[in-house]
Amino acid sequence: MKSIKHIAAACLVAGSLSIAAVQAEDSATQANQALIILTSASLQTQGMAMVLGNAMQAKGVSVDVLLCDTAGDLALKTTSNATLKPRNVTPEQLMLKLQKSGGNVSVCALYLPNSTHSKQDLRQDVSVATPPQMASMMSSSSVRVYNF
Repeated sequence: MKSIKHIAAACLVAGSLSIAAVQAEDSATQANQALIILTSASLQTQGMAMVLGNAMQAKGVSVDVLLCDTAGDLALKTTSNATLKPRNVTPEQLMLKLQKSGGNVSVCALYLPNSTHSKQDLRQDVSVATPPQMASMMSSSSVRVYNF
């Protein structure tokens, strides 16, 4: 009877150690960088993408935003959208907050050539992404990619 109790106790200890090892491995493999690819013209979708980007950044995640298609308009100096409830902020204000805290914002490589805008029309610190740069981020195991 004693040996059955010892075996059971050993199994419990081994099981606990295995669970702890798996949890530690999960923590170590969590992405520490996020890439948000935003293409939606919807202000609520744009706003939520920026809200989530700011929330991830507050948790210590390095956030990059790639604006494509009509979402690229957020990067323009002249863009001024209606405020969104409940905080009465615009998607571009949320984007600027993300940048102020260290986030990187860029427009797709196709955005400017397929619009009437130039680099001079972009907000301060907004860059033009290159396909190799984005492909590298998207294929990195340390970067989680989110599409909106």
